[in-house]
Amino acid sequence: MHWQWRNKLMSDLPGQSGRALPHRYRVYPVKAISMTDRARLYTVPKIMLPVYEKIVGLTDNVCDKHLNSEYRDLARAMTAALCRKRPSPLASGQPRTWACGIVYALGRVNFLGDKSFSPYMTTADLCTAFEVGESTVHAKARVIEETLGTRPFDPQWTLPSLVERNPLVWMAEVNGLLVDLRDMPRDVQEIAFARGLIPYIPAHRKDRS
Repeated sequence: MHWQWRNKLMSDLPGQSGRALPHRYRVYPVKAISMTDRARLYTVPKIMLPVYEKIVGLTDNVCDKHLNSEYRDLARAMTAALCRKRPSPLASGQPRTWACGIVYALGRVNFLGDKSFSPYMTTADLCTAFEVGESTVHAKARVIEETLGTRPFDPQWTLPSLVERNPLVWMAEVNGLLVDLRDMPRDVQEIAFARGLIPYIPAHRKDRS
């Protein structure tokens, strides 16, 4: 899903009456999904629930044993997102291969195969954990990436622990220029946070440090 709207002035935001955004600032989102839209990430059509439960049972098991809770939760969200597609690619094929493909796709976003990132796991070890072949997993991952439009450092699918290191989480267009919101004035950061574009207000953390 891509953004279909642009941010309004601060005075147009719910609960922000009386706090007009200075006219010199116009903030436009760059990434693909609002961080305030988390509840929808786990919504699954009723007809796809059996498939969803089979796949997340497998991803939960491998993530709990070999990765961490962040991969587990994102795997659940990605499975749900694929279940919501019409038609859903998960409607056919073996749950085990889809499960491995989902974790592999998340690993590509978060550099799972790079020893400088944590957690770390090779593709061979991941496929062994799911008991599937690498060629099959690569094929499933391509379908997943094409269906969801994922890419390395994709903000929607970045591990929470890597958010601070992901430049795409903080990028936005302000007055026609691509900027890092961490370097912008507090009022711009507050607008971005109110719209769910960033996970927190960096200026607040600087004040406490």
